[in-house]
Amino acid sequence: MKITNARSWVVKTPWDNNPGGTEVRAGTNRTFVFIQVDTDEGITGWGEITTYPGPVANGAIAAFVNQIGSWLIGENPEDIERIWNKIFRGMTYVGTRGATSAAISGIDIALWDIRGKALNQPIYKLLGGAVRDKVALYTHPPSAKTPDEIVQPVKDIVDSGHLAFKMDPMMPNLHVGNDTFLDGEISAEAESIAMDILAAARETAGPDIEILIDAHGMYNVPTAVRLANQMAEWDIFWFEEPVPAESWKALKQVKEQIAPLISVGERLHTRWEFVPIFENGLADYVMPDITWTGGVTELKKIATMAEAYYVPISPHDASGPINVMSGAQVMLTVPNFYKLETSRYDLSGYNVMIDHPLDIREGDLYVSDRPGLGINLDPEWLAAHEVDLATESAAKDS
Repeated sequence: MKITNARSWVVKTPWDNNPGGTEVRAGTNRTFVFIQVDTDEGITGWGEITTYPGPVANGAIAAFVNQIGSWLIGENPEDIERIWNKIFRGMTYVGTRGATSAAISGIDIALWDIRGKALNQPIYKLLGGAVRDKVALYTHPPSAKTPDEIVQPVKDIVDSGHLAFKMDPMMPNLHVGNDTFLDGEISAEAESIAMDILAAARETAGPDIEILIDAHGMYNVPTAVRLANQMAEWDIFWFEEPVPAESWKALKQVKEQIAPLISVGERLHTRWEFVPIFENGLADYVMPDITWTGGVTELKKIATMAEAYYVPISPHDASGPINVMSGAQVMLTVPNFYKLETSRYDLSGYNVMIDHPLDIREGDLYVSDRPGLGINLDPEWLAAHEVDLATESAAKDS
């Protein structure tokens, strides 16, 4: 079997057609970046790279994947490990994280999908088989600027059967929006409102629901310490990415001074960036994203590394259906698994783009024995929703 083509799809779709997510607003659209790898035996594999912000970033990563895809024509898609290293080592001088590891991720997921389809087996059986019969999920309420705005979304999540959700009560009221990373601080007013939002969320959820807090890697050390210790009053389950990812010593300073548990990994790429985290005991949970850190191949390796340190793994999977399903396939095989992230409790918005709806019941995802990922994207839907990146970028700049 040989690879005949590998390409990216950048698509945009309305994303306000189901409840329970971080982007539920009238007229909201969401952009997804998918990968398609074709073979001479008629088997197509699907991958994903989503959540890079803006048309410029989407266009750059799509073009990058298309260029790398041209290297793979004629390769045997069953040589997954060799192809992974061919791309990774081929980018040594350019850089092996970020765009490179994302491109590897999308291609790697598609290759595992092909392998499963060729053998008529789901990916999880090719990774050693299942250690559980379902994948526990955590999800997100919509972003809330006031305590009143968080109450109903939290009720909806609890009613859906989910036992955990994640929120960032600081983000909606930051004094300079997401550019706060410039100084790593937060205004006193935004901080006070954040605590009120969290208090309302805890009161609504009750004591048995796990509330995870995301800091989005934006704060300096003293700010992160202050926020974490204030939020401990409401029994938060973890404090995620309290400081930017570049300095593990900053993370160490925070961990030594706070009560809540720490989760990191969304902004870490490949197993090598997790080494100082494990060796220095800097995280209670790790959360690599399968579409950024290196695909099925790398997520499994990171999970095994974490297992050796008795650190639970909880993949960041808050993008599209391929992201969720590929993460779930790996987590079925991982003993040290906590929960898998989803962007909202109701994922029926994915149904327009895939051939089988995700089977989510009472906050758990059930994975079928269909081969490969267990789902396929609809090529006609992709073609109908493909983004003209040049036009979109020009419109944004005008």
